[in-house]
Amino acid sequence: MEFDIGKKIKALRKERKLTLQDVATETGFSPALISQIENNNVSPPIATLSKIARFFDVKMSFFFEEGEGATRYEIVRKDERRVVSRVISKDGSGHGYTYETLSYRKLNKKMEPFLLTVNERAKEETLYNHEGEEFLLILEGQAEIILDDERFILEAGDAAYFDSTVKHRLLSKDGSAVQVLAVVTR
Repeated sequence: MEFDIGKKIKALRKERKLTLQDVATETGFSPALISQIENNNVSPPIATLSKIARFFDVKMSFFFEEGEGATRYEIVRKDERRVVSRVISKDGSGHGYTYETLSYRKLNKKMEPFLLTVNERAKEETLYNHEGEEFLLILEGQAEIILDDERFILEAGDAAYFDSTVKHRLLSKDGSAVQVLAVVTR
């Protein structure tokens, strides 16, 4: 199951009577990339989505919510997860990963949990930053995390917690699959 993130971004933009250029100028992304996202040709990385959410003054969970009712708890079965795939960078190149949201019914969350799967080692190492904090727990495989100018190798069971304003990037250490529990706050 996939989300229609692009449709929600387009609706926010049109509600505010903004052009693609307006959104691009304020977020730092190209109008072409905003258009690709709105048309669901690509899904943005979490850092990009966070910047778009901040610009529109909505919580990142807005893009993953469905239904009307607020609830105090939520159970998401393995086969009910929602996949956000085709993740690309600002310049349009692939990252080699997908993520699944582990909570999409609970409204107004303070954190966003994802199951992140890194399928290959990306050719470029663009670092990202955004508001909030992140917690990463390596479930399977070996990852390399870049935090500012430092690099760390993480193995299954290792965790990292950091301020998301720190420039960061998670990569597969050797190109093989890595599964990560990622929790992001705004």
